[in-house]
Amino acid sequence: MSLDRTDKRLLDLLQRDAGQTNLRLAEAVGLSPPACLKRVRALVDAGYIRRRVALLDPDRLGALLHIVVEVIMERDHKALYQQFLARAVAHPAVKQCYRVTGEVDFVLIVVVPDMAAYDRFCDAVLYADANMRKFRTLVSRFRDKFDTALDIID
Repeated sequence: MSLDRTDKRLLDLLQRDAGQTNLRLAEAVGLSPPACLKRVRALVDAGYIRRRVALLDPDRLGALLHIVVEVIMERDHKALYQQFLARAVAHPAVKQCYRVTGEVDFVLIVVVPDMAAYDRFCDAVLYADANMRKFRTLVSRFRDKFDTALDIID
């Protein structure tokens, strides 16, 4: 499936507010509601829309620590990296996981209620991996920007 300008506009609108009605989307892109619904379904079927979610306000949910963890592995071995990766992405505190280039091998975004929970995470994921050489913990003091939208409009 090749994306045209209307498809890209629909994706842009949906990623900013997936709760919009089909009627509102159709009006925004200049399509009839049935044509709009057909395009959105095609975008879902083609895999452009993975899922629709609600973004919660962490400030309303009580105290949460957002922690950036830089992980350096001992040996550069694909099977060992895959073992660590499987353990990391399976842990519910890991909200994002990146394999990166440079001195660091992985960057994890971890969200926990307190430092005791972070210690349990470290035991279960970081210290449990014999190939983990060291890690650095960066506790976020403030989250000044958080955006899930991808820029797809030309």
